[in-house]
Amino acid sequence: MATRRWRTLPEGRVSRLVVFDLSSGERTVVHENADAVFEAPNWVASPLWPGAGGAGDEWLVFNQDGLIYRVPVTGGEVQLVPTGDIDSSNNDHVLSPDGRYLYISAEDKHIHQVSLVDGVTRRVTHEHERPFNHYLHGISPDGRILSYIGLEPLGDVPGPGVPALTNVFTIGIDGADDTQLTFSDKPHDGAEFGPSGEWIHFNSERASERPGHAQLFRCRADGTGVQQLTFDDRVNWFPHVAPGGGDLVYVSFEPGVLGHPENHDVLIRRIDADGGEPTDLVALFGGQGTMNVASWSPGGTRFAYVEYPLKD
Repeated sequence: MATRRWRTLPEGRVSRLVVFDLSSGERTVVHENADAVFEAPNWVASPLWPGAGGAGDEWLVFNQDGLIYRVPVTGGEVQLVPTGDIDSSNNDHVLSPDGRYLYISAEDKHIHQVSLVDGVTRRVTHEHERPFNHYLHGISPDGRILSYIGLEPLGDVPGPGVPALTNVFTIGIDGADDTQLTFSDKPHDGAEFGPSGEWIHFNSERASERPGHAQLFRCRADGTGVQQLTFDDRVNWFPHVAPGGGDLVYVSFEPGVLGHPENHDVLIRRIDADGGEPTDLVALFGGQGTMNVASWSPGGTRFAYVEYPLKD
């Protein structure tokens, strides 16, 4: 889910966008900013925005101070992605598989569709009778269904410290078939479709005996068949399955951490998409904003993340 409006860098640190090669372990710095926090990269191939290079053209998309930006995977000039009248985008955003649309969660608590061709925007989600927040995390392989976390405060006035229910939902990109998949009083987050569309992966405290102890799970796209994928003492968030379906990477916090806070020492770990023993890939300073949404390359050999190291 999203961060508050808007984060600032701790003194002496920078925002750094990195690409990690799964086979070699090589890390490549794509972009760095010492003045602002940016977060949550998506990897998009052959986008349809004006000036894109066509087939084989690959970009990384990220949020910064309520706006969306793009930069070539190979590095270079950072460009603003037009999002119409939406200037409060948070770190929950995904691209349609055909590169035509950007879907974003905004500070109005709704999910919006943005055409990358002409910048026209349309709200996808609906008002509820009670306060209700929508936090986008995934899109089906055919581009027709979004997966999101619905947050329903238990009090009449939502806000920090107010208890809330957070469960997994799906909704059609046309706003139809808004469907709740999980029904729990334990926190859920990071609901993201796998590459086959059969499974939705998420993190949850549904099996935890202590507050904050999130583990990784998956359920079928209709909400049935829930399976737990990790079983350790660490606090595991934001599962992302590679396009080929074999690898799953996620952000892992130290035991005892509550939620997914910013400015923590964390690990990016890998497991098989069906579960198994984790392997540490990267140790970094980050957490919130590091890898909130899918950031795999189309071939599933690389992924992008954000860290906030000390200035060199």
